[in-house]
Amino acid sequence: MEEKMTLLDLQERIKRGIEDAVPSVVWVTAEIGELNNHYSGHCYLDLIDYKQGNRGVVAKARGVIWGSTFRVLKPYFETTAGVPLAKGINVLVKVQVSFSPIYGLALNILDIDPSYTVGELELKRQQTIARLKEEGCMDMNSQLQLPALPRRIAVVSSRTAAGYRDFVKQLQGNEGGFRFTVELFHAQMQGEEAPASVVAALEQIALREDEFDVAVIIRGGGAAMDLVCFDDYNMAVNIAQFPLPVITGIGHDHDFHIADMVAHTWLKTPTAVADFLVEAFASQEQFIMHLFQRISLTLAHKISVERQRLTRLHDRVQRSVAQKIEGERRKLDMFQMRMDAASPAKILGKGFAIVSVGGKRASVGDIVSGSVVRVQLADGTVEFVVGEVNNIIVGKKN
Repeated sequence: MEEKMTLLDLQERIKRGIEDAVPSVVWVTAEIGELNNHYSGHCYLDLIDYKQGNRGVVAKARGVIWGSTFRVLKPYFETTAGVPLAKGINVLVKVQVSFSPIYGLALNILDIDPSYTVGELELKRQQTIARLKEEGCMDMNSQLQLPALPRRIAVVSSRTAAGYRDFVKQLQGNEGGFRFTVELFHAQMQGEEAPASVVAALEQIALREDEFDVAVIIRGGGAAMDLVCFDDYNMAVNIAQFPLPVITGIGHDHDFHIADMVAHTWLKTPTAVADFLVEAFASQEQFIMHLFQRISLTLAHKISVERQRLTRLHDRVQRSVAQKIEGERRKLDMFQMRMDAASPAKILGKGFAIVSVGGKRASVGDIVSGSVVRVQLADGTVEFVVGEVNNIIVGKKN
C-alpha cells in the first residue's frame, strides 16, 4: 500500500523542498498583475509571467510587501523610476521565498530595482512607436487640415482638473475678444484606466464630428509617473486615426509622449493650447487687416490714377470745346460781316437805290408812264409818278 501522510506532512515536505531547492533570497522578473494597497499599510500583489509572443500566463505567484518596507520602497521606486508602482508594469524584485502550510507559496518582496522597470518601459515605448510606424499611423492625424478658425472645440479632460479650468479661462478671456464654443468630454487622465477612458471620450466626439473643428486632450501638470498612460498603444492609434485634428496639452515640459507624437499638434500645457487657438484667430484677423489695407491702398491708387486721367480728359475736353467754340465764333463773325456787308443799308450807303412799284421790287418793264415809283436811298425815300418813259435799256442777265 502506498504511503499515506497528512496534509500538514505534505505541506511541510513541500516547504522543506522549496527551502532546499531555492535560495532564501532571489531576484525575480515579473509583471504586476493586481496590486492592493491594504489599509494596514501592507501591499499585496500578484506577480505574473507571460509566454513570449502572446499574453498567455505561464506562471503566477502571490507577493507581499510588508508595511515597514512598503513605506520606504514605494516612494523610492516611484521617484527613481518616474512611474507609479501599479498594475501592468514589469519589475525586478528581490524576494524571499516562503511557504506556509496554511497560505501556501508567497514571495516576500524586500527590494525593487527601478532601473529595470525604466528599461522595460522604454523598451515597450519603443516597440509601440515601431508598431505605429509600421502601421503608418505616426503622421495620419497631422496630415489633416487644421481649420483656419478652429472655433468649435471638443475637450477631453477631467471635469475637476485645474488644467481644464485654466484652458477655459485663457480661451474665454482672450484680449482679441474672439468667441469659442467648448464642450467637455470627461475622462480619467491618469492611472491604468486612463487610456480606455480617453478612447471612450474620443469615440463620443467622433460620433458628432460635424459639430466640432478640433479635439483637444489636456490635463494639468503632474509627476512623470502620472503620464505613462499617454504612451499606451490603443490611445495612440485612436488619436492617430481620429477624423478631426487632435491637439494635446498634457502638461509636461521636458519630453513628450506617444500621444503627442501621433497628434496633429503638440503643446506643453493647457494654457499653451488655448493660446495656440487664440493665435489662430489673431493671425487670421491680422491677415484680413493686412488684406484690407492692401485693397484700400490699391483702390486709393486706382482712384488717384483714374482721377488724374479724368482731370486730363477734362482739360482736353475743355480745350477742345474752347477751340470749337472759338472756331464757331469766328465763323459767326465772318457770317456777321458778310451779312452786314450784304445788308440794304450798306448797299444803299454805296450809292445804290432800291426801286419798287406797287410795293414790289421793280423791273424795267414795271416802269411805265403813270406808275408810282418808290425809290429808297441811303438818306431817305422818294416817291414819284412817271410822266413819260423816253428810253429803256434792258441789261443782260448773268
